[in-house]
Amino acid sequence: MQKSLKETWFSNVRGDVLSGTVVALALIPEAIAFSIIAGVDPKVGLYASFCIAFISAFTGGRPAMISAATGAMALVMVDLVKDHGLEYLLAATLLTGVFQIIAGLLKLGSLMRFVSRSVVTGFVNALAILIFLAQLPEITGGNFTLPVYLLLAAGLGIIYLFPYISKAIPSPLICIVSLTFVTVYFGIDVRKVGDMGALPDSLPVFLLPEVPFNLETLKIIFPFSLTLAVVGLLESMMTATIVDDLTDTDSNKNRECVSQGVSNIGSGFLGGMAGCAMIGQSVINVKSGGRTRLSTLVAGVFLLILVVFLGDWVARMPMASLVAVMIMVSIGTFSWSSLAALKTNPKSSSIVMVATVAVVVATHNLALGVLLGVLLSTLFFAYKVGQILYVGSQFDAERSCRTYTVVGQVFFSSADQFIDGFDFKEAVEHVNIDLSRAHFWDITAISSLDKVVLKFRREGTEVKLIGLNEASATLVDRFAVHDKPEEVEKLMGH
Repeated sequence: MQKSLKETWFSNVRGDVLSGTVVALALIPEAIAFSIIAGVDPKVGLYASFCIAFISAFTGGRPAMISAATGAMALVMVDLVKDHGLEYLLAATLLTGVFQIIAGLLKLGSLMRFVSRSVVTGFVNALAILIFLAQLPEITGGNFTLPVYLLLAAGLGIIYLFPYISKAIPSPLICIVSLTFVTVYFGIDVRKVGDMGALPDSLPVFLLPEVPFNLETLKIIFPFSLTLAVVGLLESMMTATIVDDLTDTDSNKNRECVSQGVSNIGSGFLGGMAGCAMIGQSVINVKSGGRTRLSTLVAGVFLLILVVFLGDWVARMPMASLVAVMIMVSIGTFSWSSLAALKTNPKSSSIVMVATVAVVVATHNLALGVLLGVLLSTLFFAYKVGQILYVGSQFDAERSCRTYTVVGQVFFSSADQFIDGFDFKEAVEHVNIDLSRAHFWDITAISSLDKVVLKFRREGTEVKLIGLNEASATLVDRFAVHDKPEEVEKLMGH
């Protein structure tokens, strides 16, 4: 126990404290910006980021991963907040947590292996596009004048050029601090974070959402909560996989599902919105030296300290600086190499990626896009595997016997091709079907085997099956009818 505690918490104290501090500083603008996307006060995103990071530090299945308020989740909340208000969002956050805990207990985290790389790329690209589109009203509407555009250009310049000077401090933080100083010092009249709503000036307190606890409320929040749960788990599982690769360690995906649920329930009770793991911040944490749970804990605690005790300065941040940060996030999130890969990747992979992006951008529903992507990937895979089926034959004239050799996978996609490989009208006395290099996967495949055997028998040909493997033989024994006279009679209508 002592060894485990040291390994998971205190084996890298200096690196974790420094990396957690950097992440906390970088979390502030993103948490505020994501709150604004969702249409809620900045404190909702800030409380959520503190609470989710704090709880996941103890309960998470992936040490050094950062979970907080995210753009993917914020985009799902927009319509709920607009139509029903904050209290229903808090209720939806609680139900989201319940769904995620159930998913973890059912070990659904293991299903991530069915999400193809093309779907992941499409998911990430769609997220980047939606984050950018969410900035357009801030850029083109409201009181955005020449000073605002100049601040935006200056912010983007700082974000992309400052790393050439130093990488010790995140350039988005330098952007926000610099533009805040300029606007305050020169008295530039632009829209600021404080104009969006009151920032927290105290620690979060426990509260219950002020909504009626009835079926009508459940009908309102259920679809949003389910979508939030799926999107949150998808992004968290993807992020966990990325951190696994960066640190060359394993993570417990099912425990992470439960952790996300517990964190979101905690967030909802403390006035925060639902969140999930953050790909960008997790990578920043790892590259800054974070390796254990301590880095996640430091990020959450230090974030709350900054907001509560430095809230006056946070309120003076110009919106242009946050827009610059979010544009940087969208540009950095988009997989630009995937555009060039459209020409070199298999067409099926490109179709899956583009379809995932198109559906997500059109519907603003990340879960729906991923579901379509997984479905298309499955169909393309089934089609490809179904094509890898060969039925050859040899004829022995002396015995009037033809031996068919079947090579490949027989299932719903290839069953018709399997049947078409036989000549039922050939006048032979005996047919041997060599299945030693074939595998039957489902009842559709077994049904096709029945059809082949029975068609030969109708022509007066004796059929013998050779080399059926154990797994296929088990299915044949349970579901095949060609060796069960009573079932054959029913099948033929006698």
